[in-house]
Amino acid sequence: MIPEGSQGASRDIEVVKGETFSDSGAGLFNKAGETDMRLLAVVCVAILGVSLAGCAALGAPFCAPYCNASRQSSSSLVEFLYPDGEQPPRDNSVPELRVPLRVGLAFLPAHGTAATGPDAALREELLERIRRHFSERKFVSEIVVIPDYYLGTQRGFAGLQAVQRLYSVDLIALVSYDQVTHADENAWSLGYLTIVGAYLLKGNRYDVSTLVDLAVVDPATRSLVLRAGGVDTRHGNTTLIDQSRESREAGNAGFSAASDQVIEHFDAALSGFEAEVRAGHANVRVVRKGTAGGAGGGGALTWPWLAALSALVVRRARRSARSADADPGALQVR
Repeated sequence: MIPEGSQGASRDIEVVKGETFSDSGAGLFNKAGETDMRLLAVVCVAILGVSLAGCAALGAPFCAPYCNASRQSSSSLVEFLYPDGEQPPRDNSVPELRVPLRVGLAFLPAHGTAATGPDAALREELLERIRRHFSERKFVSEIVVIPDYYLGTQRGFAGLQAVQRLYSVDLIALVSYDQVTHADENAWSLGYLTIVGAYLLKGNRYDVSTLVDLAVVDPATRSLVLRAGGVDTRHGNTTLIDQSRESREAGNAGFSAASDQVIEHFDAALSGFEAEVRAGHANVRVVRKGTAGGAGGGGALTWPWLAALSALVVRRARRSARSADADPGALQVR
């Protein structure tokens, strides 16, 4: 038999043991809860860091900080004139320039519907500068700006001939371009993991190369009369926030600078072309409107015509001399 004191002691021990077991279970639960809360905090911090990393880190997470991309926009003169692999004619026809000339001026449309390039306002400004600069040439009566959507429906010389008839122009001057933009990231782009870095750190670099070409063609003979080109290259560093705006502004400035070179180079080429026409070395026939015939070298008579006229004059002079020798009295009567 167990004494009452012993039973009480046993119950006390059981109570104490129960209390000890309960206390230890609560401790284990508290430790597990703290671990879950710490894990949740780490996950939240990671998500926040990724969200603050910016578009560059999300777009190319495996190349940072040396990510790069390129974008190109162009309108090719050769592809426009000879679409679908069409071959140029083997024999070149001699264009006939009927001065004073009425010239059409247009921008070639860019490739594809999603192609970028100079916007409509910039294209109109560049065309107006070209038109204003060459309108005062004495052999030019008028320069007409043609909207580029007239050239988008039908490509090739067939489309140019339709536009030529529509606007009643003698020649068409076509402006084409090719612009390539390279975008790179440097070591400063790691600072884009913070909001402040995306606004302050210049971790992006852009390089913009621009080519603008001006070609005068004769749709009737499918001949290239004259051409000139201009180039521009510029680069700079920018922040992630300002990258799109600054690269776009650099592209527009590149178009403007390249167009200035085109005007300068075309002016020099045109002066040389005039000298060749006067000397009779240009591969064109120049006539004045309202006359029946014409010739190279600014409308002067060519040497075959001069030789024929000289022979006629000499023959008539000899005939008159023979008549005078045969009848001297007839000359006195006259």
